[in-house]
Amino acid sequence: MRHRTIPGSSGRVRPLRLLGDPALTGPCEEVTAFDGELTELIEDMYATMYAAEGVGLAANQIGVPLRVFVYDCPDDEDRRHLGHIVNPRLVEADGPVVRGPEGCLSVPGIEAGTPRHDHAVVEGLSVTGEPVTVTGTGFFARCLQHECDHLEGGLYLDHLTGLRRRRALRAAARAPWAAGTVPA
Repeated sequence: MRHRTIPGSSGRVRPLRLLGDPALTGPCEEVTAFDGELTELIEDMYATMYAAEGVGLAANQIGVPLRVFVYDCPDDEDRRHLGHIVNPRLVEADGPVVRGPEGCLSVPGIEAGTPRHDHAVVEGLSVTGEPVTVTGTGFFARCLQHECDHLEGGLYLDHLTGLRRRRALRAAARAPWAAGTVPA
């Protein structure tokens, strides 16, 4: 019998910020208050991530410039990883670099082969301020690196070069959601 609530079940879906929005381009600020507002933010982030059918979401993707992300992501062995990290720091990204498909809720419908390390470790805090360490491999390691990039003002597109980058940016410029300010 389940006694805990489902993450996001008490949250509200917030609008996603899309490529070209300034909220996605700057580093986020450290969380200093571990209170009801933070709990509400995390619930809203889960609700938004699930509504958009994503596997991870950073706070700046809903316009909140705080260092927080949530995830519900499988690894390559199809093990589910569910959680959140406040004030995360990517402390390890190692192992082989694998080019794999990557997309983003802030760049909807556009995917590109993106190089990422196959192993990642992130340290941070829980919603109550307790220390947490999250280790990921495969697809989940990709997710951890992706979300940490967001909190520094980066997107997966920043890891692309040459033809892959040009194709992705061209597709973004033509996308129905494009704001007309897709970077070069």
